[in-house]
Amino acid sequence: MLNRIFLAFLFSVFTGAFSLQAEDRLVLVGASYGKNVLAICEANGDVLWKLDTEGPKKGHAGHHDVHLLSDGNILFHDSWTKTQEVTLGKEVVWSYDSATANGNVGKKVDVHAFARLDNGETVLVESGVGRIIHVDPKGKLVKSVPLGEGGRKKTRLMRILGNGNYLACAENPGVVTEYDGDGNIVWEYEIGTRVYGAIRLKNGNTLIASGGGNSVIEVSPEKEIVWKIEKTVPGTDITLGWMTTVQELANGNLVIGNCHAGEDNPQIFEITKEKKVVWQFDEWDLVGNGLACWQVLDAGQSAMVREKLAALKP
Repeated sequence: MLNRIFLAFLFSVFTGAFSLQAEDRLVLVGASYGKNVLAICEANGDVLWKLDTEGPKKGHAGHHDVHLLSDGNILFHDSWTKTQEVTLGKEVVWSYDSATANGNVGKKVDVHAFARLDNGETVLVESGVGRIIHVDPKGKLVKSVPLGEGGRKKTRLMRILGNGNYLACAENPGVVTEYDGDGNIVWEYEIGTRVYGAIRLKNGNTLIASGGGNSVIEVSPEKEIVWKIEKTVPGTDITLGWMTTVQELANGNLVIGNCHAGEDNPQIFEITKEKKVVWQFDEWDLVGNGLACWQVLDAGQSAMVREKLAALKP
């Protein structure tokens, strides 16, 4: 009898912790291809906040990167050149246009990736002109880092590593490159597809979303593939489309962006290293077939967003 009571207690603790984790998980999404929306959703897809955006047209891009900032604002773009910061009150408080600033007038430039540093600088990857720049809050150029030759100037996502280096993806020739602060290549992996996103995992390996390769691979520093999903997720009916954003959670699970995969597949899913899918985000009506960028918010970020949204209610 006591054993059954103890097991029931453990089950209630476990399920309570799981429910709390699920309850505290919010998802920030930036969708285009006709949907043209930024949104913050519950884990089950319920929309808490929504901002309609410009959407693709001449001079405008789909959403290719998005970040929740430490103060609850959102850094995003829906133009090939203009990066903006918007509050949850939907006020644009910062904007930078790479088409006209810091020597780019008359040059072909497009931006697919960006980040905000703790010191207030914004880092932008200017594809075409082939550089990573830091600008201060007034848009003044602080630093410029050249991208490599041989197609490496046509980028998609970039992430800043813990050592301060830049991990950038180039669509053609399909390489993931780590640059130091001077633009020197310190590590590179050629995947040979129109690669979209990559992150450096806590174990030192690199997780790569292959874009049109319909795969996600984990590569060691020695460039050996140690984990992979391709075409489909084993044991499920999930078909992999255009693989875009990837994220590593605190529990070690991986979150995978599955763009252009069609209505029958989730747009985001969480998978264990044993390749078990434990969560799916499947909100076709909201994001359609064009969800390339998103961010799963942790408990602290989610609590902050909830508090700020509650304060906005009349």
